[in-house]
Amino acid sequence: MTELLRVEKLSAFYGASQILFDVDLALEEGRTLALLGRNGAGKSTTMKTLAGVVPARRGRVFFAGRDITHAPAHARAKLGLAYVPEDRQVFPEHTVEDNLLIAAKAGPGGRRDWTLSRIWETFPLLAKLRKRGAGRLSGGEQQLLAIARALMGNPLVLLLDEPSEGLAPIIVAEIGKLVRELGAGGATILLAEQNMHFCLRIASHAAVIDKGHIVHRDDIAGLSANSDIRRRYLAM
Repeated sequence: MTELLRVEKLSAFYGASQILFDVDLALEEGRTLALLGRNGAGKSTTMKTLAGVVPARRGRVFFAGRDITHAPAHARAKLGLAYVPEDRQVFPEHTVEDNLLIAAKAGPGGRRDWTLSRIWETFPLLAKLRKRGAGRLSGGEQQLLAIARALMGNPLVLLLDEPSEGLAPIIVAEIGKLVRELGAGGATILLAEQNMHFCLRIASHAAVIDKGHIVHRDDIAGLSANSDIRRRYLAM
């Protein structure tokens, strides 16, 4: 398989405080990789650094064969790296449909796999809410909108940061079903989560992060069976 995203010895800081320590990751085309860890382990900082929101102090990031270590966030998005942050960041004064149209663009090579009509088909709940202001949506509805908006840019890779965080179980199940279907359809996804059970039927492989270090790698079945790693790094 083609490797779309590679991270080598990535270190990142907030001010003088180091958050990531020599993080290594690799994501192949068509795969879903779960980045698992407790709150404060470094998951969101990893995602922000990959998206170009937080600068890399050391190490390198390669995307689709290019070194993007020092590329700005907008350049990474143009290359096909889509970031869905944990706080969703929809445009609250705009309708659901306008949020989607704002993000619509061709992907790398002119690809337009995702159109508004396909979004309505894939996200029937959003289709019913297309004229509602995004600020009037529930947290789960906003999460669906944030994912749909990212897809409207026809990306090569989706970075999903804590998509199940703070949501009701019924919405978590809906989002899990959606992400699983995206993966089954060939999407390439890096999924940052603290909820391992959410990832079991979604991801094929997992990396566990703790205190800014990658401490374990395995396929998702192996991780699920490894009670010691789950107890040490994932138990709440």
